[in-house]
Amino acid sequence: MSATPQSATPQVSIAEAVSALDALRAARPLVQNITNYVAMTISANVLLAVGASPAMVHSEAEVDEFVAISNALVINIGTLSPDWLTGMRKAAARAVALGKPWVLDPVGCGATKFRTDFAVELSRAGPAIIRGNASEIMSLAGAAGAGGKGVDSTASSDAALAAGKALAKASGAVVAITGETDYVTDGTHVVAITGGSALMPLSTALGCALSATVAAFAAVRPPFEAAVAALAVYGAAGAAAAARVTGPGHLPAELCDALYGADAALVERYATIKTVEEVNV
Repeated sequence: MSATPQSATPQVSIAEAVSALDALRAARPLVQNITNYVAMTISANVLLAVGASPAMVHSEAEVDEFVAISNALVINIGTLSPDWLTGMRKAAARAVALGKPWVLDPVGCGATKFRTDFAVELSRAGPAIIRGNASEIMSLAGAAGAGGKGVDSTASSDAALAAGKALAKASGAVVAITGETDYVTDGTHVVAITGGSALMPLSTALGCALSATVAAFAAVRPPFEAAVAALAVYGAAGAAAAARVTGPGHLPAELCDALYGADAALVERYATIKTVEEVNV
């Protein structure tokens, strides 16, 4: 199973997001995660809850074989170490060679030269989707020569939109920028998605789990539509989960429960999807 080719005009709506969720649950795609130690458990649980099958496989010795049996791949550089670089490179190259979608999460890009240089290298290795917060996207775009470099970790997703569009054009990937409002762009089209909760950044690795969810949707939809659907469903589930808690401690469990039970009513209630016709960037 692989994602169908990207359409010229992305088809995005709440109904399309729910349809993508139904397709994901029917297909139960196997998603290979090369991710950080902090995120492994919550990413696996989120994938199971949404209807995918997770595999946490990063060893250089087996990535070639495992990419071949997977339906999508996510590479997350959160707890980056030199030993993992070769496995990440091999997995990305194998996914591209086999036509399998892979998602780059450039965690902490801009924090160190080592991390930033490797994020730039991976951004040029054929990811279908790059998913990051505003500061990560701004830093990656700047370091890759695609746009202004961001250094403020509190940068808004609105402030990162110009960099996101430039990064999409330079890399050929769909770029998903997450924040109070999420944006998805291919450098030409821009879609804004709302949902989620202010509690979500206070719970470790929920952003990493979102990138894994994006990869799961990329197994059943083209990259642009996959990113929009994943952000809408995840954001709706996050908002529903936050309504059930008094703080961030129990949020991951409630998020998994909300994803497991997500349906059209939940997504319609807690998320919005809007095509941005013109953006001043």
